[in-house]
Amino acid sequence: MKYRRLGSTGFEVSEVGFGAWAIGGDWGTVKDDESMATLRRAVELGVTFFDTADVYGMGRSERLVSRMRRETDKMIVIATKAGRKLQPHIADKYTPENIRAFIEDSLENMGFDSLDLLQLHCPPTEVYYRPELFDTLDRMEREGLIKNYGVSVEKVEEALKAIEYPGVKTVQIIFNMFRQRPKELFFREAKRKNIGIIVRVPLASGLLTGKMSRNTTFDKNDHRYYNRHGEAFDVSETFAGVPFEVGLDAVEEIKKVKPEGMTMAQFALKWILMHDAVSTVIPGGKKLYQVEDNTAASELPPLPESTMAEVERIYETNIKSYVHHRW
Repeated sequence: MKYRRLGSTGFEVSEVGFGAWAIGGDWGTVKDDESMATLRRAVELGVTFFDTADVYGMGRSERLVSRMRRETDKMIVIATKAGRKLQPHIADKYTPENIRAFIEDSLENMGFDSLDLLQLHCPPTEVYYRPELFDTLDRMEREGLIKNYGVSVEKVEEALKAIEYPGVKTVQIIFNMFRQRPKELFFREAKRKNIGIIVRVPLASGLLTGKMSRNTTFDKNDHRYYNRHGEAFDVSETFAGVPFEVGLDAVEEIKKVKPEGMTMAQFALKWILMHDAVSTVIPGGKKLYQVEDNTAASELPPLPESTMAEVERIYETNIKSYVHHRW
């Protein structure tokens, strides 16, 4: 496993981290003992960065990840997120009182005195234009409730606005073979300001593993079933916002340019890691083999420039018109 600096947080983290959304139960049925085994295996393989949120199983994911950290003597960084518990999820409810309450809930869930990294959880765009909220996060950092804070965003516009605030140290954003816009202006600005970039949805909700077909079905409690058109939250979180059948066709094209000696998931992860602005990528995993496959991407050789160009061509031809202008 290779490690990279997470912006100005002072943390060195594994370039392949662990996204803990799935073990919260929003990706179909999951058992806690299996989740714990998967988390432990991730640590064995060198993973030191784990990303969770208070709404992943309403505290279930946070409790599992914190339990894992208490079991090991390795330096583990846990990032969590707050804001999505708001009902309704609107800008006016992002108040100092609500955010403080969510932070205190996360501290209780995990049994910690301070959070390593607190991220606003994809708030409405208007929130990024309210400096008083970021002043509140600065104050909570001074109080010691949080060590660092950042944002998780849906749109490049939101990412660019967020890093205007000096206290923002990280940005979590969707970036993958199907969502290439961030590598333009945002990556350049983030590097200039020493912002840690956490890449989520790296496998486009499993599409980029190459294991899905038009006959693939999903449990009714899996967001890939109930959020296919953005019924529950932003559709960009499900298959990266790409229509399922369109994504399947593009994956067949990507398979043709995949180098020998790597799986499709490893190819997709290595493609992300070829961008040096990225600090860590956080694929999810409910099974041991998924973590083993994902983490192996760190040790793969760099991708040839010709392969990178081919992936961009496929994006431009098959995918760009569906997503580039939206996020």
